[in-house]
Amino acid sequence: MKNPRNITGPEIRRLREAANWSQPVLAARCARWGWVLSRETLAKIEAQVRWVSDFELVCLANALGVPPETLLPKKRMSGILQDCFERLSHREE
Repeated sequence: MKNPRNITGPEIRRLREAANWSQPVLAARCARWGWVLSRETLAKIEAQVRWVSDFELVCLANALGVPPETLLPKKRMSGILQDCFERLSHREE
């Protein structure tokens, strides 16, 4: 995706699929942690079309049974952050 709205979507999808869960199952697990979301919202997060708040990131991590930092990409983190900051700085101009 050219301009992703989050950097966690692919890792969320990978962990969900590794657990052999459907999107509705992960959404139901998030609801147990206090965040009610639809399968459609989760699909948008995984596709990087929707941004993810800090609360949502923690909830997703809890639902997946991993520490929140696990949802952050391990490769190219500095490059990803640099791209993000550059896109944000161009919006202010």
